[in-house]
Amino acid sequence: MSIFEIIGPIMIGPSSSHTAGAVRLGLAARAIIGGQVSRADITLHGSFAETYHGHGTDIALVAGLLGMSPDDERIPNAMQVAQEQGLRVGFHTGDLGDVHPNSAQMELVSPDG
Repeated sequence: MSIFEIIGPIMIGPSSSHTAGAVRLGLAARAIIGGQVSRADITLHGSFAETYHGHGTDIALVAGLLGMSPDDERIPNAMQVAQEQGLRVGFHTGDLGDVHPNSAQMELVSPDG
């Protein structure tokens, strides 16, 4: 066993999957859209839907959409940063079918529309 299997990822918590993983999902979505996001409608599925407030999944997804990395100390303030930058975000919960329990469907709009 390696020490790296014990200490885990460098991240802002509380959860490696529901927080750090969600930041990475937001970053991937930002990369796919090609940069800045002006509006996001996000549907959370499974355990994401059940625990997103307590684990900070909503905040983490927004942090990723803003371009923050999983270890960025601004993550806890991502909603405020989003508001200041004009990023409008809506969260919904729903059943996305036979997908991983930590899944989110994002409908994103860039500043160019």
